[in-house]
Amino acid sequence: MHGNIGTQAKAGETGKAKGRGQPPRVGDDPLFRRILLAFVLFFVAIVVVAPLVIIGFEAFSRGAGYFARSIAEPDTRHAIFLTAMTALIAVPVNTIFGVAAAWSITKFDFRGKRLLTVLIELPFSVSPIVAGVAYLFVYGLQGLFGPALQSAEMKILFALPGIVLASMFVTAPFVARELIPLMQAQGRDLEEAATSLGASGWRTFFSVTLPNIKWALLYGVVLCNSRVMGEFGAVSVVSGNIRGQTNTLPLHIELLYHDYNAVGAFAAASILALLAIVTLVAKVVLERQGAGRVRRPATLAGNDAVYPEVKT
Repeated sequence: MHGNIGTQAKAGETGKAKGRGQPPRVGDDPLFRRILLAFVLFFVAIVVVAPLVIIGFEAFSRGAGYFARSIAEPDTRHAIFLTAMTALIAVPVNTIFGVAAAWSITKFDFRGKRLLTVLIELPFSVSPIVAGVAYLFVYGLQGLFGPALQSAEMKILFALPGIVLASMFVTAPFVARELIPLMQAQGRDLEEAATSLGASGWRTFFSVTLPNIKWALLYGVVLCNSRVMGEFGAVSVVSGNIRGQTNTLPLHIELLYHDYNAVGAFAAASILALLAIVTLVAKVVLERQGAGRVRRPATLAGNDAVYPEVKT
């Protein structure tokens, strides 16, 4: 008995000696941790916080009255209206497309699935300006559908439809990209169980699929809306930059700055900065809500157990 205890004690001492002889892990040194944290905080302060602070400071540099008058200018109000209208059209369409694309890719097997996934994420790889130029060659007067649109007296470019199309292109992947990994991880078991019990496709979607993806869906919608309102490159090509007619808020900010109206430009930019902060807060809230979900297992016995119950 005493021999075993002595042997264990020696083994423990040997392990401690080996532990002391091992090199420290990355980050164990307090000095290294302080330097790394200081670098991260400095980078965030210079790259993220400082521009937002400057925008707010410059926007109110001449007082709240001048700020209110700058926002109330007709061209600025029209730019805000056009930006909101574009978001109200593009975001719901991309949401429906994202859900349909994610559902098709994750719940069905078909030829060309990988190609479809690549095409959905293509806007992430294409410059927005290149996308805008491509729309010129498709819907412009010298483009593929230009003569037909002109004969039908339909105006796509340099009008709201062109702005919406360009915004939809650059934001098409956001909802689908959030949903596809989640729906792949969830699998098809719940939908197949509901279908086998006689549920229709729509009821299966609204009672089974949608409750399980709602937080990821809302997260994708928030990101899509933020990008639509802040899009500059593609919209600048297809809109024509017509003051008071086809200028969205980012384009109007550029015009104000070129007109040496820096305070007006910063006042308009503060709206987009506020949108960025709201988006950040919504992102954090949705992430916490999604991480705090409590799932209850599906109960398929009995008449009332057609669908699995999901509690949040």
